[in-house]
Amino acid sequence: MEVKIQSVGFKADAKLKEFTIKKINKLENFSDTLISAEVFFKVANASDEENKEAEVRIAIPGNDLFAKKQGKSFEEAIDNVVEALRRQIIKIKGKQEK
Repeated sequence: MEVKIQSVGFKADAKLKEFTIKKINKLENFSDTLISAEVFFKVANASDEENKEAEVRIAIPGNDLFAKKQGKSFEEAIDNVVEALRRQIIKIKGKQEK
């Protein structure tokens, strides 16, 4: 699956990009219909401790999956987003099997 990563207002380092791609690609274990993923990293309201924000949009046939989460680090935010997307994929697969 193709993964595009964009960071808004800063430059994401190679370590963060590798971590993100590895986590996103794990979603392929739950569905083989994932086409591509777009990841956006942002730093939200600076006064909040959990100000690292990750948004992920995954293209699948018929519809797109989307999740947006915050965390103390971008890695934590990606973990939260991937978990939310995993639940969405399982829910969609359950509906398709009926």
